[in-house]
Amino acid sequence: MDALKLLKQDHDEVKEMLSDLESTTERAEKTRVAGLAELKSELEVHEAIEEEIFYPALKEHPKTKDLALEGYEEHHVVDMVMAEIEGVEPSDETWMAKFTVMKENLEHHIEEEEGEMFPQAEQVFDDSELDELGDRMQARKEELKAQSVV
Repeated sequence: MDALKLLKQDHDEVKEMLSDLESTTERAEKTRVAGLAELKSELEVHEAIEEEIFYPALKEHPKTKDLALEGYEEHHVVDMVMAEIEGVEPSDETWMAKFTVMKENLEHHIEEEEGEMFPQAEQVFDDSELDELGDRMQARKEELKAQSVV
């Protein structure tokens, strides 16, 4: 599978989860807890395949190195805000404010990847390289998801 298509599918799933969580109220504590846990799990797998496979490949090319380095940092920021959200009761008035900051960071990250990183990746990798990266990422994704189920 093409690496960029795989990542785009992940992005679409994450955006849907963000939208679902954004529509919750302070009374939807269980929904917020469950939704945040699902989002975190999805992000952990997505970040892993990017950071272990995709970004290292991008770092090898001068054209895409800086974008890859920025991607690592954007993941770090989202992880920090996620940890803060997990430390707040879902009924707390600051929960949604923190969630909104995380959502905006994720949306910015997705837009940058799809708008800048992906087109540049298409310039530095040919179709067979993108397919090979995608196959490796898909295999790692399945491995990580199997581990989290156990």
